[in-house]
Amino acid sequence: MAEQIAIQDRIPDNHCFGCGPDNRQGLQVKSYWTGDDETRCEFTPQSHHCAGPTHYLNGGIIATAIDCHTICTAIADGYRQAGREVGDGEKIWFATGRLDVQYKAPAPIDKPVILEAKIVDRSERKTVLHCTLSSGGRLSATADVVAVRVPDKW
Repeated sequence: MAEQIAIQDRIPDNHCFGCGPDNRQGLQVKSYWTGDDETRCEFTPQSHHCAGPTHYLNGGIIATAIDCHTICTAIADGYRQAGREVGDGEKIWFATGRLDVQYKAPAPIDKPVILEAKIVDRSERKTVLHCTLSSGGRLSATADVVAVRVPDKW
């Protein structure tokens, strides 16, 4: 089986702090399809991603990872719905219309976090997703996200 290329690595001109391969100072979130409407990401926090207590992951970093994982899932789905590979032809972009994060438990900073996103609904203009973030086998956060299609020039 051939190794998958991360969704983010296929999106042209992606300089995003959370997921842009063109932003070496960013988080470098990488997402992969695991099913027709599902993606997975494993992100390993660094010590400087800490909250006030240095042994936990900062909540803003959690939200950023969720945001990037779900928006890139929507972008990849947009390409799929258009019958193209991510990055082929005219660019397809989505932006965050809503990000509703519910924090459930602290995420230890010394363990990878697992993000799993599922597309709940889609239309021509928006994609609705649900995402979970777990660490050490424990659910740390859930999120409901609305990704809105934006023009290439946005």
